[in-house]
Amino acid sequence: MENNKFSEFKNGVQEIIDLIAHKNYKEANNKLVDVSEELDELLDHSEEDEDLIEISKYQVLLNQLQQKMIALDGQFGL
Repeated sequence: MENNKFSEFKNGVQEIIDLIAHKNYKEANNKLVDVSEELDELLDHSEEDEDLIEISKYQVLLNQLQQKMIALDGQFGL
């Protein structure tokens, strides 16, 4: 797997964090869904253990970010 692909995920996660910091939960959620879908697609086509480990790290981080958004904005309706 190219490190380039994972750097795209890193940038996506950073964008989500920035949106949360600016209390733009709707856009943060939209970006989170996009990144999650890209991760799922990558997971479906990955076979190397190193890639699977890296993907799982991002999945855990995205889940934590989603929980944070729910906690910050109960009316968010995720």
